[in-house]
Amino acid sequence: MDSLKALIKRYQLGSLLLLTLLLAVVLPLTLDIFRLNLVGKYLCYAFVAVGLVMVWGYGGVLSLGQGVFFGLGGYAMAMFLKLEASDPESTKIQSTPGIPDFMDWNQITSLPAFWVPFKSLPLALLAVVLVPMALAWLISFAMFKRRVGGVYFAIITQAVALICTVLIIGQQGYTGGVNGMTDLKTLLGWDTRTDSAKYILYFVCVALLIGSIVLCRWIQTSKLGTLLLAMRDKEDRVRFSGYDVSNFKVFTFCLAAGLSGIGGAMFALQVGFMSPSFVGIVPSIEMVIFAAVGGRMSLVGAVYGTLLVNAGKTLFSESFPDLWLFLMAGLFIGVTMAFPMGLAGLWDEKIRPWWKRSRMERQADAARVAAAHAAYPEALPPREGKKPAADLPEGMSGQGA
Repeated sequence: MDSLKALIKRYQLGSLLLLTLLLAVVLPLTLDIFRLNLVGKYLCYAFVAVGLVMVWGYGGVLSLGQGVFFGLGGYAMAMFLKLEASDPESTKIQSTPGIPDFMDWNQITSLPAFWVPFKSLPLALLAVVLVPMALAWLISFAMFKRRVGGVYFAIITQAVALICTVLIIGQQGYTGGVNGMTDLKTLLGWDTRTDSAKYILYFVCVALLIGSIVLCRWIQTSKLGTLLLAMRDKEDRVRFSGYDVSNFKVFTFCLAAGLSGIGGAMFALQVGFMSPSFVGIVPSIEMVIFAAVGGRMSLVGAVYGTLLVNAGKTLFSESFPDLWLFLMAGLFIGVTMAFPMGLAGLWDEKIRPWWKRSRMERQADAARVAAAHAAYPEALPPREGKKPAADLPEGMSGQGA
C-alpha cells in the first residue's frame, strides 16, 4: 500500500485520474454532441499546452511559434483526407479529375510530387509527427548550438510563424491558400461527420492526450527531467558539469513540436478543415496563454487552462459578441496577476494547504475528544436505546432496561 501511494505521488496519478474521469466520463454524460465536439476541439490545443510545459516550464525556453507545428500536423492529416475526398468519381466535373479542387482552380494539371506520399495513411500519420519534429530540429539545432536563447529565440519563433503563414497563403495552388483545406469528410471511407464518429474521435483524442501526459510525466521524473530543471535554473553549472545543454533543449523542443503535430491532426479530423489561421503569430501566443493560465509547471494544469480559456472564449462570444475580446483580456490579466503560477499554483498554494490544515484540525479535535473520554469515562453520553439508571422507575435496575 505504501509503495502504491508513493507511485501515485511520484507520477501525480491522482490528478491525472481525476482529469481522465472528467474527460472520459463526466463530460460525455453531461454534454450534447455539439458541446462535446467543441471540447474535443479544445483538447487538440491542449497537446500544444502540454508541450509548452515541457519546453517552457521545464526547459526554460519560451517558444512563440508553436502554432507552426500544430498547423504542420494538421496539414499533414488534411492532405490525406483531401486526397481521399478528391477521387476521380467525386471530381469528374473538374478540368483534371483526381486532384484537389483548389489545384484545379489554379490550373494545376497533375498532383505535385510532395503530395503523392500522402495517399497512404501510415505515411501521413508518420508525417504528422515527423514533419513538425524535423522543422523543430532544424530551428533549434541552428539556434541552440550557437547559444541563442531567451527573448531572441522567442522572436525567431515568431518570425518562423509569420514566414510559414505567408508561405502557405502564397502557395494557393498547393496548399489551398487563405481558405485552407476544406470539405474533409471521410477517413478510409468512414464518415467523420456522424454523431457516432464524433464520439469515437473525441475518445481517441482523450486517450492520446492522457498518453502524452503520462509520457511527459515519465520524462519529468527521470534523470533527464532533473537535468532540464537544473538547466533552466543554472544552465552554466550544467554545462560545466560536462553535459551538452543544447542537446537537451533540442530534444525538448522537438518533443513539444511532435505533440503539437498530433493535436493539429486530431483538430483536422474533428473539425473537418485546416487553414493558415492556426499557424500564425496570434494563435501561437494564445497557446502560450493556455499553458500560463493552467500553470507552466503542471501538465494537468495546462489541460485545465486550455479548457478554461477556450470555454470562456466560446461563452463570452456567444453572450457578449461586442465585448468578448475585452472580457477575454480581463480573464488573462486577472488570472496571471492573482495567480502567477496559474491554476496549478492556486491549487498548490491555496487549496491544498487549506485542505491539509482542515484535516489536521479535525484529527486534533478527534484526538482531544478521545483523550477526554479516556480520562473521564463517566462523562461519556449514554448509548442510544439505554437509559441511565437514575432515570429508571423504582424497582427496576439498569440491566432490566
